[in-house]
Amino acid sequence: MTGSTTSDAQQAAGGAPGRPLIVSEDERLLDDLLRLCAAAGAEPEVAAGMPAERGRWERAPLVLVGDDAAHRLQGVVRREGVLLIGRDLDDHAVWRQAVVIGADHVLRLPDAEAWLVDRIADAAEGAGRQALTVGVIGGRGGAGASTLACALALSAARSGRRTMLIDGDPLGGGLDVLLGGEAAEGLRWPAFAESRGRLGGGALEESLPELHSLRVLSWDRGDSVVVPPEAMRAVLSAARRRGGVVVVDLPRRVDDGVAEVLAQLDVGLLVVPAELRAVAAAHRVAASVGPAVRDLRVVVRGPCGSGLDDEEIARLLDLPLAGELAAEPGLLGAFGAGAPPGSSVRGPLAKFCSRFWSQALPDAGSTSARPGAQSRVGAQISAVEAGGQGGSVTG
Repeated sequence: MTGSTTSDAQQAAGGAPGRPLIVSEDERLLDDLLRLCAAAGAEPEVAAGMPAERGRWERAPLVLVGDDAAHRLQGVVRREGVLLIGRDLDDHAVWRQAVVIGADHVLRLPDAEAWLVDRIADAAEGAGRQALTVGVIGGRGGAGASTLACALALSAARSGRRTMLIDGDPLGGGLDVLLGGEAAEGLRWPAFAESRGRLGGGALEESLPELHSLRVLSWDRGDSVVVPPEAMRAVLSAARRRGGVVVVDLPRRVDDGVAEVLAQLDVGLLVVPAELRAVAAAHRVAASVGPAVRDLRVVVRGPCGSGLDDEEIARLLDLPLAGELAAEPGLLGAFGAGAPPGSSVRGPLAKFCSRFWSQALPDAGSTSARPGAQSRVGAQISAVEAGGQGGSVTG
């Protein structure tokens, strides 16, 4: 076995914050957990019981407790991120121990190995709150979805948030071109077409071109490359783990790869010009993507005509209205001069994006807090089967 080791009687040299903590003396279990940590790129600290270093239990981003050691942890400070690893989940004592130490989950190896590697890797990477992920889809061709996607990403980056813009439309011409960075160094989609499993969020971010203070994953100018659903899932999951904001420009057709993206969206924006034919086309697009998006809203691109206003268009599409986007004079001229969409902070595009983010990200001053964190109330325990891997615990 390898790793930094402490015992109850001997203080360790002390691990740096960010290292997972393993509490166990079961050599077989330790070998398994150290192997999984290595697979996740994490170097853990190992202790037989409570670490001698004060505060180590509280600081560790993730704590893996073997069922052999749980009885030595009575009275520990309650915290999130404690996992109890048990050999026999039918043993009711394991579940009682989970309540005593405040474990979030009870797991059994090897069933839970893949899930556990992801959790360890997240801890090593410092993953906290996942990025708010917004997809932009045109209700018809030329609706302006790519323009809005770029402007949303630029607006988020301008406010100081970590931002990634992903081009999900291989036939769109490349968002790096729209941002004036087609010659910028960095990887494009073909480099990720063979990705499987888990990608490191930090490695992905650092490999991409940086344009206007945001990272961009676009297509190159080579032959068309098919990105399989597994690769699309791996890339988007890695992007979301970095936190901040992820904006995806999506095509109107839904294939397996696009379906993977739709499933990870927090909000979808359907851009619809205020024209009767555009509304008819957008109705078909909404019927295609709507079932896969948890929150699909319509953006009406003005000026309104044909006797239709923004609220009427939203009603016809049976979608909530995200707002009306007024026409921006001089947009094409600005692009020709090298200014990306939304760069004019006084223009309608930038104002729309600013309003959208102020509503979608109410905690503008706090981008690292984890939403939906549950407080531990009472002493209830519930086992939720997770594909035979174990269960979740609240206590």
